[in-house]
Amino acid sequence: MGWRSEEFGASHEGKAQAVLADGSEPGPRYFDVGSGPNVHKTSDWWVYDGTPRAPQATDLRAACVCGWRGLAQYVIDWSDVERNGPDLYDTSGPYGDWNQHIREVTARTVPLPAAVEDLLERLDEQLTALAMDAPLAALRAVAALERTTRSVGRAAACMAEADEMPWEAIGTALGLSERDACARLRRYSLGLDHRM
Repeated sequence: MGWRSEEFGASHEGKAQAVLADGSEPGPRYFDVGSGPNVHKTSDWWVYDGTPRAPQATDLRAACVCGWRGLAQYVIDWSDVERNGPDLYDTSGPYGDWNQHIREVTARTVPLPAAVEDLLERLDEQLTALAMDAPLAALRAVAALERTTRSVGRAAACMAEADEMPWEAIGTALGLSERDACARLRRYSLGLDHRM
């Protein structure tokens, strides 16, 4: 039930977070699913419904794995949850707050030059059209683009590492956690093909 932006991935995964009456967030719930060493753990908001051994959440708020929390709280209508299930429950308030957080993260990132941003948009449009009209030509174009990005990525990562910027600054510029920024630079500098 998490929310992800394509650009920032796991560094800014969001969710609707349960909030207790005192304003605190409950810890994870553990479920014994039978014999064996594995115990299921979850922090999904809807498990805090006041059933035995579970506190009852009163509100929801937006939360991000980066530690950010939305200020607004949204009262949970447990009768609606019971009637329609948690998947159909309206979490648009927290989702909207998390989207605003993503816009703020984006605003702190290093800006792309307008000409590059325009070029990327046009390339996306042209490759999408090519995939419909001539899929094999689109695949050749994608392979060429991968070679280009691998080469440019390696050069950019090496230059960024040579600048000896602190990982926190690199993470902010890329909109990633320090750990994910380090992994991305290492992946590019080593020319690895897997994606974050």
